[in-house]
Amino acid sequence: MNSSRRRPRPFGPSAPALLGVVGVLGALAGCTSVDGPVTVAVPSPGAKAAGLCRDLHAALPERVDGLDRVDPAPASELTSAWGDPAIILRCGVPRPVRMNDPEADGVDVNGVGWLLEEQDDGSFRFTTALRLAYVEVTLPKSLKDRGMGPLTDFAGPITATVPEGIAD
Repeated sequence: MNSSRRRPRPFGPSAPALLGVVGVLGALAGCTSVDGPVTVAVPSPGAKAAGLCRDLHAALPERVDGLDRVDPAPASELTSAWGDPAIILRCGVPRPVRMNDPEADGVDVNGVGWLLEEQDDGSFRFTTALRLAYVEVTLPKSLKDRGMGPLTDFAGPITATVPEGIAD
C-alpha cells in the first residue's frame, strides 16, 4: 500500500508516510451495527460528473477490504456500499468546504488524494481531491480499525474512471 499523510496545499502531491493515521484509526475503533437496509442520500452532480460516476460504479469491486457489496437504497449508480455496518461510497458529491482549509488533513492512497474528516459520530469521511468528480467514502466508527485498507480497493477504479483535474 502506497500511502502518506500530509497537510494539503491545496491537495497536491503527498508527503510522509501514513502509518501514524492508520494506528490512530485502529486505536479509535468502536462497535456499532446497522439494522435493516442501508439508505444513502443520492448526490445530484452535473452531467459530466454523473457520467464519470456511472463509469466508476461499473468498475467498483464486489468486495472491499473483505466485505461484500450490499448496494444501498434507493438504487443509484451514484452510490454503493459494502458490509454491515456499511462502508458507503457516494460519487458526485459537492466539494467539501473543509478543502479550503490549509490545515485540513489529507492522505494519498495508491495515487488517489483524499481529504480526511472525522465526523461527530466517530466515523471517518474521505473525499477525493484533484479529480473531475468528488468521490466520498464513509468508514463507520466500528470499522476504523481497518485504517486506510478500504481506500486501497477504491484506488484502481477511481484512477481508471475519474481523471485528475479540478471538479466543477
